[in-house]
Amino acid sequence: MKLTNRSKVVSNKKMTLAEKVYLPAIAKGMGITLKHFFKKDSTIQYPKEVKPRAKVWRGRHVLKRDEEGRERCTACGLCAVACPAEAITMTAAERTKEQKHLYREEKYASTYQINMLRCIFCGMCEDACPKSAIYLTDRLVDAEQNRTSFVYGKDKLVEDMDNRIDVSERQKKSYK
Repeated sequence: MKLTNRSKVVSNKKMTLAEKVYLPAIAKGMGITLKHFFKKDSTIQYPKEVKPRAKVWRGRHVLKRDEEGRERCTACGLCAVACPAEAITMTAAERTKEQKHLYREEKYASTYQINMLRCIFCGMCEDACPKSAIYLTDRLVDAEQNRTSFVYGKDKLVEDMDNRIDVSERQKKSYK
């Protein structure tokens, strides 16, 4: 009794002597190996050689300071709203008279965090910021050992005045 009508007749073709000793298959494999052996190696030695990136490549975030060293961020929250991955969180606070040299507006971000594991480096936070406070640089995000180290706070994000990061290629307009 047949269960289906899809039966197939299989032929038992006799192999030739060359096919029995696998000579054509071995020769074909050696030809492929020799062809790849003389090709230029595409591997780069990463710490010494750096692969060129496009000008629009987006890397690690930076919170910029103005010329006087004050933070530009006013904790308006537009970057957090614009982020499609919901990677940015912040807490706003009001500055005191003693903090006038630290922040340029009455309101500032007391905490500002970006979860780098969630971030998709789209640059929408950069576009949404009315004060030109946040930029994506051409630097790589550091490798870390645990997940909590990928939540960057103001200690890793705010620009150091002694070591300023040039984002002039990325700036569309300068804010003063």
